[in-house]
Amino acid sequence: MKKVLVANRGEIAIRIFRALTELAIETVAVYAQEDEGSVHRFKADEAYLVGKGKKPIDAYLDIEDLIRIAKDSEVDAIHPGYGFLSENIDFARRCEEENIIFIGPKLHHLDIFGDKIKAKEAAIAAGIQSIPGSDGPVADLEGVKAFGNKYGYPIIIKAALGGGGRGMRVANSEADVKDSFERARSEAKAAFGSGEIYVERYIQDPKHIEVQILGDAHGNIVHLYERDCSVQRRHQKVVEVAPCVSISEKLRMEMCHSAVQLMEHVGYVNAGTVEFLLEGDNFYFIEVNPRVQVEHTITEMITGIDIVQAQILIAQGKDLHKDIRIPQQKDIPLIGAAIQCRITTEDPMNNFLPDTGKINTYRSPGGFGIRLDAGNGFQGSVVTPFFDSLLVKACVQASTFELAVQKMGRALKEFRIRGVKTNIPFMQNVISHPVFLSGEAKTTFIDTTPELFEFSKVRDRGNKMMQYVGNITVNGFPGIEKRDKKFFTPARKPAKLLTLENGYESAKNILDKNGPEAVVEWIKNKQEVLLTDTTFRDAHQSLLATRVRTQDFLNIAEETQKGIPQLFSSEMWGGATFDVAYRFLNEDPWERLAKLRNKMPDTLLQMLFRGSNAVGYQNYPDNVIEAFIQQAAQNGIDVFRIFDSLNWIQQMEKSIQSVRDNGKIAEAAICYTGDINDPTRDKYTIEYYKDMARELENQGAHIIAVKDMSGILMPQAAYRLISELKATVNVPIHLHTHDTSGNGIFTYAAAVKAGVDIVDVAMSAMSGATSQPSMNSLYYALVNADRAPDISIENVQQINHYWEDIRSHYSDFEVGISAPSTEVYQHEMPGGQYTNLQQQSKAVGLVEQWDEVKTMYATVNQMFGDIVKVTPSSKVVGDMALFMVQNKLSEEDVYEKGMSIDFPESVISFFMGDLGQPTGGFPEKLQRIVLKDKKPITVRPGSLAKPVDFNEAKKELAEKIQTEPTQEDVLSYIMYPQVFLDYRKNLESFGEVTLLDTMTFFHGMRTGESIEVQIEKGKTLIIKLNQIGEPNSEGMRILYFDLNGQGREVVVKDHSITSTKLVRKKAEPTNKEHIGATMPGSVLEVLVKKGDRVIQGQPIIITEAMKMETTIKANIEGIIDQIYVEDNDVIETGDLLIEIKAK
Repeated sequence: MKKVLVANRGEIAIRIFRALTELAIETVAVYAQEDEGSVHRFKADEAYLVGKGKKPIDAYLDIEDLIRIAKDSEVDAIHPGYGFLSENIDFARRCEEENIIFIGPKLHHLDIFGDKIKAKEAAIAAGIQSIPGSDGPVADLEGVKAFGNKYGYPIIIKAALGGGGRGMRVANSEADVKDSFERARSEAKAAFGSGEIYVERYIQDPKHIEVQILGDAHGNIVHLYERDCSVQRRHQKVVEVAPCVSISEKLRMEMCHSAVQLMEHVGYVNAGTVEFLLEGDNFYFIEVNPRVQVEHTITEMITGIDIVQAQILIAQGKDLHKDIRIPQQKDIPLIGAAIQCRITTEDPMNNFLPDTGKINTYRSPGGFGIRLDAGNGFQGSVVTPFFDSLLVKACVQASTFELAVQKMGRALKEFRIRGVKTNIPFMQNVISHPVFLSGEAKTTFIDTTPELFEFSKVRDRGNKMMQYVGNITVNGFPGIEKRDKKFFTPARKPAKLLTLENGYESAKNILDKNGPEAVVEWIKNKQEVLLTDTTFRDAHQSLLATRVRTQDFLNIAEETQKGIPQLFSSEMWGGATFDVAYRFLNEDPWERLAKLRNKMPDTLLQMLFRGSNAVGYQNYPDNVIEAFIQQAAQNGIDVFRIFDSLNWIQQMEKSIQSVRDNGKIAEAAICYTGDINDPTRDKYTIEYYKDMARELENQGAHIIAVKDMSGILMPQAAYRLISELKATVNVPIHLHTHDTSGNGIFTYAAAVKAGVDIVDVAMSAMSGATSQPSMNSLYYALVNADRAPDISIENVQQINHYWEDIRSHYSDFEVGISAPSTEVYQHEMPGGQYTNLQQQSKAVGLVEQWDEVKTMYATVNQMFGDIVKVTPSSKVVGDMALFMVQNKLSEEDVYEKGMSIDFPESVISFFMGDLGQPTGGFPEKLQRIVLKDKKPITVRPGSLAKPVDFNEAKKELAEKIQTEPTQEDVLSYIMYPQVFLDYRKNLESFGEVTLLDTMTFFHGMRTGESIEVQIEKGKTLIIKLNQIGEPNSEGMRILYFDLNGQGREVVVKDHSITSTKLVRKKAEPTNKEHIGATMPGSVLEVLVKKGDRVIQGQPIIITEAMKMETTIKANIEGIIDQIYVEDNDVIETGDLLIEIKAK
């Protein structure tokens, strides 16, 4: 024998080529068109296209074309491998007719064992017990039912020419027979070319044992011991063990002897496997596989015998013992134990549906005792829906079963396969389960062990991170102009900070030791004015659209605490930072809080809390407010600055009490608007503010804040306001302002003179304009005065250098004012809103009309009755201003045409009373126009809201994110349902992108650039972008990276390019009326038509992928409303196939 053709593909073709090469025999491969890039093609000496123009499976079943190629290439023999034509007697006969050796059993044996019915007859004739079954093929549905009625259910319907779990269906009752019969027959026809089936009684909980046989033409037959193939799913073997560890030596010898007895009875030649079902100590013959088996590998490992080479040599007429040198039966060794795991591209978290796509990462295990038989398992390989999902067979051998399990565990752990889903997590669960470890696993093991399907999520950190980087590199960061990434040197960190010799007892230390009241007394006893640093929250919210990332805070947090221990507090949480972290930064704000708490244990951490709106833009039930405050306090917030966007104290009462109940500092804020020194502004007078301060003190506020959110508190007004408030209440006064007008330092100097206790400032590099006044400047403004801040200006300057450098990283978000703007005294826009509204104007195409928007903002404020403007009320004014400018509406137009205008939802909600009641009430005429026929509420919205059932909310969220949510997750979901779900989706897609440096996060990478990402202590990813490929017709680009020195490819959709590919509508997973594709593949048959009435559980469509048919059933009762596919359509996972209108 000089040349052999292998009529197969993938790993078994490669396995046979290797055996042939070792025997110095030339090799010939065949490949279907869809397999033109398959590895097996290139492993052979010659390779030829087979079945041109035919479907992928049909190509490998094209007997005449295989014979043509064999003759043209002048081969001596054909090895069929397993599956396809390996048991096809017609193929073996054609080989014989053409004088080509068929490397396998004789025609006589294929005739017997290729037909399960004849095989049973042979077994019975050889004296081996068999399972009760039909006397021959069952021709129709009635024949199956008759067998079920005679022997009882369950029964199993099998392809007569089948194997490998194909064409097998279990019917547990007569109701299951029709579908099971049709599916088994259809699969059998597709996989084996014949729809002939037979029926057997189904033994429900056996072990599946098979005995490996080798026989030669000289009458020699030996067994190579048994394999335990009980771990199965859908009748397909998943994990195999050799030998079976749970049977006695006596039972082993009985089964092996029976197998040899049968094969001697028929005079079997070549390799084959005799299969039994074992129930207790009773074993029943089920079939013979007259071919090499997928799991032959582990038998080779425990015996040292090359089964495939033996097949080839037997086909040449060699003697098992004399020529092939296989020992006599008694001398065949049994060396330890071996295990095989079939690694497939099936998704165990999605009912094992085959996955397809490109393998962008492939790293395999190795070392002593590990064997890998792979087909197309390599980086860059594309897994298609056309063939079996097997990727690689992982086999291990050790001296004992227990050691083999350990080795397999290590092998599975070393695999890194990304780009397609695999069953590796499932395999890891199987081999570590006590039942498997005991050796007692039965064929029902997988079906009856739900914990096997509880998986830890694969983190895949490197590939996910590169996917994010690739997307940003190609498409840019949302909301900013795409540009080349600049190069920055690392931000300067303080070289050496001055420290106090005897330390410093901070407000945080006092709070933790003695509680909030002690902090209040501490403040009162301080002569110097105290400072709150807003750099970590309001400063970047006001200047940089709230986009500064947690990483940039953490890098300076410890130095800030060490260098400025005298700070009253650091404002670092709440307000817009909460939802922006989720929306734009792919960050969890709760994690920001936890990390900063860890870095700054001796500093009071302060948040901005919107009263009944919490950190959202609507009113929430009281129990949500209480739960949020409790969680925030528990996680590290010490000072809650509580305000209401309309200064309605009823909206603040619950929050104040809840903060007190949690032992934290309740700082109740009065939002300043108007001008107390302007006699024409008589709505917000000095008496108004004094009355509000008294009421807040009575409500239990530890501190009263004056929240000048727009920066319109003029210096003289500040002196008067603070003086009179200090004379009115007996709690500290904390002043917050914005430096929009440029008068911030002057205002603070007046307030300090009037006796203000605490003022809000920011690092100089993050101050001024719409942010707070500069900490550095205030120090020098008050230096040598009685109430000068007690801080080290040298330390502050060093820390400020860091922020000078960091701010440049966020230059793309610098859209605020570049110089003092006294316009703020007219439009009264909050500093934190200025940059955000400017971004919104840009997004809706009004950037050129920004001045008009500002003017309209002031107009809307007066239309609304001169309201307090702070989130969320300021957002309402901003929304209305944008709406009017965009639609070219004047104030007169609104009053004249308003009944026919659809106003923004936020405006309608405001006039409904959803935010509360403004001072002086709503302007009645405008309220009627906006609400039309709706009736507004006049009570506190939270009093009408039904309490949230947290258990139900947690259950709902768990179902959506497929993991157990934390209390923090639940609270975020309640406040921002879709925003939180989008964040979780991004986290799933891109991983922990918070670990990326800021420039890469916003701008991706330059070609040739390398970055380092520390993903955990002692683990660093080195990522290099080598090349950006050209887009294809679908607008997809391949980005070529190195990850820790290994090449990786990432595919990114270039959104600037229009795709020419048909894109199907996707099913919404939470919509029960949507029926989506559960796997990629094709539509075999649509079973319904539009208008049909269907019941829940009724089959409506059949799909196929990798030779596996799936019947998709209606999940609700209803009417077929839309059908989006036809028979033979190619589909992708998640494609919307059918819509059902629920009835």
